[in-house]
Amino acid sequence: MNFTQMKLVDIKNYTQKMDNAQLLTILPDLLNDNRLSVQNFAKTLLRQQIKAEKEAARIAQMWQYEQQMQQAGYQRICGTDEVGRGPLAGPVVAAAVILPPTVDLPKINDSKKLSETLREELYQKIIEQALDYAIVEIDNEQIDRLNILQASRLAMARAVDNLQTGADAVLLDGLDNPQITLPHLAIVGGDQKSISIAAASILAKVYRDRLMTEMDQQYPKYQFAKHKGYPTAEHYQALATYGPCAIHRRSFNLKTENKQ
Repeated sequence: MNFTQMKLVDIKNYTQKMDNAQLLTILPDLLNDNRLSVQNFAKTLLRQQIKAEKEAARIAQMWQYEQQMQQAGYQRICGTDEVGRGPLAGPVVAAAVILPPTVDLPKINDSKKLSETLREELYQKIIEQALDYAIVEIDNEQIDRLNILQASRLAMARAVDNLQTGADAVLLDGLDNPQITLPHLAIVGGDQKSISIAAASILAKVYRDRLMTEMDQQYPKYQFAKHKGYPTAEHYQALATYGPCAIHRRSFNLKTENKQ
C-alpha cells in the first residue's frame, strides 16, 4: 500500500479496519512518511499498540493462579470475594465465579480500581460469559449476631456452595477462610492478581451498590445511593439527626464525637 498518495483522513479510515498485527506491518511506512501529520498519527497508533500489549500482558498474568490450580489437577476453579465489610449499614455481599479460559473481559481489575460505568459493563459481560456464578448477601442483623469477619467468611462460603455446577477448588481474596471446605488458596490482594477473584469482586460490588441504591428509596434521609452505607461525613450527620434505621449495623460504632 502506497500511503504517500493518500490523505490523512483516508489513512485513518483505512487503519480503523485493521487489527493490531496488521497495524504493526504498516507502522514503519507511516512513521517514515514525509508529512508530519502522518508521522504524528503513526506515533499515536504506536502508543496505542504498546498500551494494548501491556494490558494484554497484565490480564494474561491474572490467570497465573488459575493455571497453577489446573496444574495441580483441578478443573472447575472458582474465585470468590466479598464487598461491604466497612459500611455502617446494609449487607455484606460475596460472589463466586467460574470463568472459561476464552473469556473476554477487557480492563478487568479489582472492582475498587474501576469506574462505576466500567464495573457495570464488566458485570454484564461476566454473567454472560461465566460458566457459573453465585451472589450471596448476609444482612445487617446477621452481621450483628456473627461479627463482620465471620459474616464475610460465611458469605463467601455460601457463594461457593451456591454454584449450580459446583467447583473443585477455590481462589479467595485475602486471608484463609476456614468456612470454605473445598481445596482453596488465599491470595492477599487477590482481586488484582486473579481474574476469577476480580470477576467475583465486580459482581459483588455492583450487586451491593444496586441494592443500596434501592435502599435509598426506602430510607431517603440517609443518602444511601450516594455513599452506599460507608462512614462518610454525610452519613454520620444523618445518623446524628435521625438515628439508625432498620438496615444499620448496631454492632458498629454509629456515633463519633467529631461527626456530631
